[in-house]
Amino acid sequence: MNLVLFGPPAAGKGTQAKRLVEERGMIQLSTGDMLRAARASGTELGKRVAGVMDRGELVTDEIVIALIEEQLPRTEAAGGAIFDGFPRTLAQAEALDILLQGRGSKVDKVIRLKVDDAALVKRIEGRFAAEGRPDDNPESFKVRLSAYNSQTAPLLPYYAGQGKLTEVDGMVSIEAVAAAIDKALGA
Repeated sequence: MNLVLFGPPAAGKGTQAKRLVEERGMIQLSTGDMLRAARASGTELGKRVAGVMDRGELVTDEIVIALIEEQLPRTEAAGGAIFDGFPRTLAQAEALDILLQGRGSKVDKVIRLKVDDAALVKRIEGRFAAEGRPDDNPESFKVRLSAYNSQTAPLLPYYAGQGKLTEVDGMVSIEAVAAAIDKALGA
């Protein structure tokens, strides 16, 4: 099963993906984690990624899709992927569909974590203070949140039109979100 966890930065996608990895043995493909690893690598690509992330901008589709494609053999061996933070744009969603179709696969389910923007800003301010991740700088985060809201809105009707979209209230407890996701996945 290939699952997309959909929602803005800091919505709880990573928390839920880690739980699903532990319980179902799937592979989490977090573009945030992959981008942070590229950034830390010190390679030319890593330096490009760092500059984009520091400005709070989204990394190009070409870079993200290449990172995803590298990981697909591993996810297939595990029985599926949890796409966390990808796709973010309609072009990425279409590219993912084409990429998976070429491998005899597809996106099976999309779970959208619905959250409140103001609550997310408070959440990220707390995470930045506790962890100090450079991409969690509150001002950069506000740029990322704005980009998410403007660029990912077309994904809702795209996946709803395919009958794959389920919305979950992301403002309730972690356990309640987990139960709603399990219900949506038929568990």
